[in-house]
Amino acid sequence: MLETVASLVLEDVHIDFPIYQSSARSLKQVALQTAVGGRIRRAGKSGRTVVQALRGVNLTLHPGDRLGLIGHNGSGKTTLLRVMTGIYYPSQGHIHAVGRRSSLCDIYVGRDDEATGYESILLRGLMMGLSRSEIDKRTTDIAEFSGLGEYLDLPLRTYSSGMVLRLFFSIATSVDSDILLMDEWIASGDEDFKGKANQRLQSLVDRAHILVVASHDRELLSELCNRAVLLESGQIVKEGEVEAVFAEYTERLTASSGLRG
Repeated sequence: MLETVASLVLEDVHIDFPIYQSSARSLKQVALQTAVGGRIRRAGKSGRTVVQALRGVNLTLHPGDRLGLIGHNGSGKTTLLRVMTGIYYPSQGHIHAVGRRSSLCDIYVGRDDEATGYESILLRGLMMGLSRSEIDKRTTDIAEFSGLGEYLDLPLRTYSSGMVLRLFFSIATSVDSDILLMDEWIASGDEDFKGKANQRLQSLVDRAHILVVASHDRELLSELCNRAVLLESGQIVKEGEVEAVFAEYTERLTASSGLRG
């Protein structure tokens, strides 16, 4: 376990995505093209379209918290993870983070198919906030774990999709963190790689002070998490034990299906 006393606090966090030049498009098209959920509204006298991806989110996480994010696609789970990571800044409200944050949500960020495997290790490492010396110390381990051998001297465009996954997973999981943020359980690939990838991911989870994971997998969240929140249209509508939150989620889905029927 890391020595840093970690914490993550969100106070009345709102995320608004303004949509410009949308007058010629339907609101449905706007919502689909933003790839986020939340409410759609017209803002101010300009009548500009705004997608309210998160609305008034309050959360406090301390060491030992393992939080599951539950909700349908577009409910705000990924947006919330990106706020926690620091990729998005609140339109309103505040986020306070103590400790090193590590995100396994967008492991392919910074990918350049013309870069070699070794160049990709450097580029992705810099984007993760590592110094050049820190990257150099980890390069041998990343290379060995990926099992890509001489392919690391070749550009990514020569890789199969499984080889790209091996490389970026190896990079993303090479750093311990106080606060670990995940969008689903990402370990996958061929059987030879999947076993050790799952072991490495579990080790990261065990060593992190705080875990936040978004998933539709009830069994996974029940195993990993000691609390959960249900998101709907960018708001937290229920918080509590994983089973209780999933029960509410299922009930709402059933009610919604009945209304559509």
